[in-house]
Amino acid sequence: MRQLHIDLVSDIACPWCAIGYARLLEALHQLEGKVQVSLSWRAFELNPDPDLVPEPILPALARKYGRTEAEMQQSQQQLMEIAKGLGLNFSGMQQRNTSNTFNGHRLVKWAAGFNQQSAMKLALFDAYFGQAEDVNNKAVLLNAVQAAGLDPVQAQAVLDSDAFAAEVRAEEAQYQNAGIQSVPAFIINQQYLISGAREPEVLAQALEQIAAEITDA
Repeated sequence: MRQLHIDLVSDIACPWCAIGYARLLEALHQLEGKVQVSLSWRAFELNPDPDLVPEPILPALARKYGRTEAEMQQSQQQLMEIAKGLGLNFSGMQQRNTSNTFNGHRLVKWAAGFNQQSAMKLALFDAYFGQAEDVNNKAVLLNAVQAAGLDPVQAQAVLDSDAFAAEVRAEEAQYQNAGIQSVPAFIINQQYLISGAREPEVLAQALEQIAAEITDA
């Protein structure tokens, strides 16, 4: 069976990243028996300011994209419908605030040591998009740790220290320097880039083609 490794560059505060991962799982189901994939989550911050003051998401997005709040509300509603079709909980989508995600990324790095990166990331997606919680709040982060089946006591020690901070910063710089400006970005075998949350069929076709090219090389 052909083997691929995907580095998935994403942010916890990026709805398309959650959708992109769910679509990836559907694509991999289509490729069952043809392609085997391992995955690493890589850090990217949409709001990298550590002093970010949370504000309601709709006016923040309207200002960022130069659109009205009504337009952003409609756009967010469309995302909620897409997410629902993929089994994702986006019920808190329009009630959430902007949030810095640096500490969440540190916990995703920590979770890799337990082979639980995806579980940690999904718990954080659910906290932010499903529950509209502040994913820079320590109690929220620890609840997500528990939801991911990991030890909150160990996670507390991580949050109370600078553990994994240098790794997250280095990773973010690496992908920015490589030209990644938007997420999700799927980097396959450190050679191929698929940008955006493609439909499962499109993603499956691209991965199968890449696997064939790597095998034939």
